[in-house]
Amino acid sequence: MLTWVLYDITEDRARTKISEKCLNMGLRRVQYSVFLGDLNSNERDEIRIFSEDQINEKDGDRVYVFPMCREDFEKVEIIGQEFDKKLVADELTSKFF
Repeated sequence: MLTWVLYDITEDRARTKISEKCLNMGLRRVQYSVFLGDLNSNERDEIRIFSEDQINEKDGDRVYVFPMCREDFEKVEIIGQEFDKKLVADELTSKFF
C-alpha cells in the first residue's frame, strides 16, 4: 500500500539512519523528512520498529507512518513546488498491474 513516512528528529545520527532505512526500503524522498512509496504491512511494521529503536521520545522525536489508498492519493493537492506525483503514481501502477 502507498505509505508516507514523515519524521521530526533532533539528532543527526538517528535522522540519517531513518532516512537511509526509508531509501533502502524503496521509498522516494518527497521533502527532506518526508518519504513516499509502496510498503506492505510487514514493511510498515519494520520501519516502525526500526524507528522506535532510533528516536528519543524525551527529546520530542517522532515518526509518522501513514498508509494511503490509491483513490485518496489521487485526491492529493499540492500547493507550491510539486514532487513528481506522476513518477510515484507510475511506479505504483506498475506494481499493481
